[in-house]
Amino acid sequence: MFIDYVEITIRSGKGGDGMVAFRREKYVPKGGPAGGNGGEGGDIIFRTNPQLTTLLDLRYKKIYEAGDGAKGGSSLKDGKNGETLYIDVPVGTMLKDTESEEIIADLNEPGIEFTAAKGGRGGKGNANFTTPTNRAPRYAETGRAGQEFSIALELKLIADVGLVGLPNAGKSTLISSISRAKPKIADYPFTTLVPNLGIVNYKEYKSFVMADIPGIIEGAHEGKGLGLQFLRHIERTKILLVMIESLTEDIKDTYKVLEKELANYSKELSKKPRYVAITKSDLADDDLKKKLSKLKLGGYKGKVFIISAVSGEGISGLLDELWQEIQKCS
Repeated sequence: MFIDYVEITIRSGKGGDGMVAFRREKYVPKGGPAGGNGGEGGDIIFRTNPQLTTLLDLRYKKIYEAGDGAKGGSSLKDGKNGETLYIDVPVGTMLKDTESEEIIADLNEPGIEFTAAKGGRGGKGNANFTTPTNRAPRYAETGRAGQEFSIALELKLIADVGLVGLPNAGKSTLISSISRAKPKIADYPFTTLVPNLGIVNYKEYKSFVMADIPGIIEGAHEGKGLGLQFLRHIERTKILLVMIESLTEDIKDTYKVLEKELANYSKELSKKPRYVAITKSDLADDDLKKKLSKLKLGGYKGKVFIISAVSGEGISGLLDELWQEIQKCS
């Protein structure tokens, strides 16, 4: 199951209390204060794990707590620090404040660690409060409380190429034919219910990542269909490949709908480099192919690729163009 959004509560550890104690050793005649400091509360740290591709592991647990610091001991012994809690998340996870929706951290690279909640400071023992006028203080500091708040985790996939199109535009078929990704393929709307990442091997020792994402429909930027789940995951892609089925009644209108949804969701999306591919050319006759090759789409000045993931028509030329664009964006 693919999970790309969860809300959890995190609670860092409380600092341990300082100790009130005095030395009672046989051969130390004057004794004196000897209370140790409390241990530091444990932190909560998020770290990226390239082996993870979903937030599923965090779905069933709502509260995450680090360890509390131990109380200070006698004989100037400090309490043990609370255990730090590490939470592993996939690369591409954003941490947000659940109330303001402000981005706290963007964990978009492997090996990143981010301390989201700092543990409370340990209290000082009475040995720290000795002065020339107060040589036997009988008080100590209490440990500071840790931090507790709700946080939202939002996963946005990182890919070189994001596939954009209506349901059944042929996105899943394309990615399954040029990579090892094996999405479910069937002849009904929203076959793809979750994003799929595929590694496309390009010529000798070259490769790039392609994301097959749930189909977009009109009103997707408002959450209709699987819109928000779709649009969230193309924000990080370098290039968009707009795919439209060759037998679509009005290809120009379809292109306008897709462009409108991208622009309404995010201005950044509308600025990304893009290519257009007319798919399922194996179902089109020669007259239709000739017509499609001369197709002009409003606002798009690039080449329109006529492709078939089944027969392989046009795939090689499309991959050449995508690879060159990826190098420009790198």
